[in-house]
Amino acid sequence: MTETADQAQCRELVDRVRALAPLIAQNAERAEQERKPVDAVISALEDTGVFKSYVPKRFGGLEIDANTFIDIGLSVSEACTSTGWVTTFYMEHNWMLAQFPPKAQMKVFGAQPYVLAPASISPTGQARRKDAGYVVSGRWAWGTGVMHADWVLLNGTVDGEVPDMRLFLVPRDQIRVEDTWDCAGMAGTGSNDMIAEDVFVTAAFSESLIGMAVGRGSGSAWHNSPCYRHPMLPLLSIAAAIPALGAARRSVELFKERLATRTLYGTLSQQAERASAQMRLAHATVRVGSAETLLREVGQSLAVWGARDDECPPDERARLRLQTAQIVEMCRDIVRNVMESSGASAHLRPHPMQRIHRDIHTLSCHTVFDLDIGAENFGRLLLGFDPITPV
Repeated sequence: MTETADQAQCRELVDRVRALAPLIAQNAERAEQERKPVDAVISALEDTGVFKSYVPKRFGGLEIDANTFIDIGLSVSEACTSTGWVTTFYMEHNWMLAQFPPKAQMKVFGAQPYVLAPASISPTGQARRKDAGYVVSGRWAWGTGVMHADWVLLNGTVDGEVPDMRLFLVPRDQIRVEDTWDCAGMAGTGSNDMIAEDVFVTAAFSESLIGMAVGRGSGSAWHNSPCYRHPMLPLLSIAAAIPALGAARRSVELFKERLATRTLYGTLSQQAERASAQMRLAHATVRVGSAETLLREVGQSLAVWGARDDECPPDERARLRLQTAQIVEMCRDIVRNVMESSGASAHLRPHPMQRIHRDIHTLSCHTVFDLDIGAENFGRLLLGFDPITPV
């Protein structure tokens, strides 16, 4: 079967990103030490065009499918979990901008090919209406991508009888970044706090999260594309889960390499000769493949809902979120299982396994991967109750 022009573009983009894997891996330790992505790595990723992945085609973007998203994210995340995290979030946040009013999209995408923007979905900001816009203030933690950002997406609740939760698109130079990111894992993301003090935002540069949550933001219909009609939170969950899968895949590769060189204490045999090690490697290899299959199923579900006219219902959104959280739990357990059989020297700073181990345990604490809340939400919806948190 002859591939389409879109498929060829996606394949070429994946190949360009994969070619950067050695550079990204070489800088993984430096990113952790500097507590932010390495400038040269972000610049090299920009040169591939990867951040145009979810930019609308009318602005020269690609509108990629979920499988391409996963392929790209894995290529980066296997080399560095932190850099993979920033990369997938930067990509996905351009999807968010495509939900904004056309006026904002024309202003931003008309002037630059993509945005590098953190996005906070935590409603820790406040906004009040003023003239033809809003005045926004607040502090937002977990600002993934803020260290190389040109714009920021901030969540704020607008005062009123019925609280209105909205995202506000703000130039990076209008907020303050506070150096708070000193973390045991995922240190290389540079996810520092973002602070806004009475920043005025015109109405066109804000969007209600109600419509965006189901792929029905005020600008989504303008593109007439299934890419922008699927629900937001499952896409966010995929973006956050890809680095976990990349970390798990890389840990299994490292474990396999280690088995061939590690001599067990008190013996003259290599660990690879032990049935227990062989079984552990076999289980880990199959489990990481199963995790990838499940993640791609979530991506396929998004494609299905994007092609439909009706909105993805709350129970389906909750199911997809819980499925993704279970995938991340699988990935965390894979890393833990191979790490516990890799010996104490795998915990030494020069060994990449220890960084992966710390990264995935931090990553798995992201709010979208909270298994208790995710399961409770889905269970409540199955029984006819309202969810306890937005889905």
